[in-house]
Amino acid sequence: MAKKNILVIEDNHAILDVITLILESEAFNVSGLNQGSNFLNHVLEFQPDVIIMDIMLPDIDGRVLLKELKENNLTKHIPVLMISARYNATNYMLDNVEADDFMAKPFNIDELMDKIYALLKKR
Repeated sequence: MAKKNILVIEDNHAILDVITLILESEAFNVSGLNQGSNFLNHVLEFQPDVIIMDIMLPDIDGRVLLKELKENNLTKHIPVLMISARYNATNYMLDNVEADDFMAKPFNIDELMDKIYALLKKR
């Protein structure tokens, strides 16, 4: 089976590094971004099977990126796991655009992996 691509958008370098190391140890191809600029171009180029995205990014709200992604016919099929320290599963939505899953920070690595595998099966 081909390696799956996972895109991680997280502005905290320590969290981004930990998630990247864990996913690479599970044999995923991982690409990391620490801000939202060029997000859609990066998605089209990397073609992720799953996107893990923080809501609070330094240059844009992750929910705006989610909306862009879900409104684009080329990218709307990509499952997205939103993560946030400020929001929770009941109050993170913007303009009624919902991610495929949500996880609050801090999170458990096993829970993160369970959610990723569930999203990959869903796709």
